[in-house]
Amino acid sequence: MAGLRKMLTPFSLLYKEVTDLRNLMYDKELLKSEAYELPVICVGNLTVGGTGKSPMIEYLIRLLKDDFKVAVLSRGYKRSTQGFLYVEPSHTANEVGDEPLQFKTKYPNITVAVCADRREGISKLKPKAEVILLDDAFQHRKVKAGYNILLTTFEKPFLDDMLLPAGDLRESRSGAKRADAIVITKIPGNAAYAAVQELEFRLREYAGKPIYKTRIAYADLIKNNQGSEPIAYLKDKAFTLVTGIANPEPLITYLTQQGCRFELQRYPDHHEFTKAQLDLIARKELVITTEKDYMRLRDKIDKKALYYLPIQTEFVEKEGYFESEILDFVHEYWNKIV
Repeated sequence: MAGLRKMLTPFSLLYKEVTDLRNLMYDKELLKSEAYELPVICVGNLTVGGTGKSPMIEYLIRLLKDDFKVAVLSRGYKRSTQGFLYVEPSHTANEVGDEPLQFKTKYPNITVAVCADRREGISKLKPKAEVILLDDAFQHRKVKAGYNILLTTFEKPFLDDMLLPAGDLRESRSGAKRADAIVITKIPGNAAYAAVQELEFRLREYAGKPIYKTRIAYADLIKNNQGSEPIAYLKDKAFTLVTGIANPEPLITYLTQQGCRFELQRYPDHHEFTKAQLDLIARKELVITTEKDYMRLRDKIDKKALYYLPIQTEFVEKEGYFESEILDFVHEYWNKIV
């Protein structure tokens, strides 16, 4: 596969020309970016695939929800509906997308909406929100977010990637200069300190913005709609692990380190399960999955022994600085308005 993608390098050069021209036209204001009179925070990346956007959105929700009316806007990837739609816990992942449904299910008191047109979405959310979080909108230059958070994983930083289709970059690495903060995500617990510092040093060549470091923190329990069990519940049981996310390796490593024995059923990111696959999963005695996959499976499988393992973003260091940056940005915005 790697060799095949390398053969696509000429198409990546063409893709670079197109995306660089587009960004230049926005930078020179030949194309219009719309700014807003309320704080808009964008969480995004330069690559396709999982960099930890959903855990970061949830981190920001927890940080802001007690003091501000928070709204989250997502496009609702692969949803069956069209246009602008408020997300409710009663929706299915097929109707609104798995990630927006996850946000609304976990935080029912915030506003969550889906809309492919971010301008339209923000316009409709403004009466209900004091701060808007944009999920996966770094390349949506029609919207000028007040604060841009750019995520890149430790194992596969954007610095070492190529543009689509030969690689996974959505735009040139120079796009990192638009970020107000860069967050290194998914740092393994056994990562060498020198390797983390080297990546931070390399990132500073692209953007002289604050750089933060995070890892995935797994909960000490598994959950479903009926309740929860401690993670120790899995240690003497053989179970099936079902994943439909971009990079399940950290989860696989974590469960292995916990001494768990499991059969792996691995599917692509945002996978649409077929009836045959659902029937196969339903026949398994005990199934563990990711929270995002659980949003899609819970309405399709009538099975009590279907659980997910919650995760959170956890800062390796400088969490207080990051929180202060975000809170200062939001407060300054509202101080200007008032």
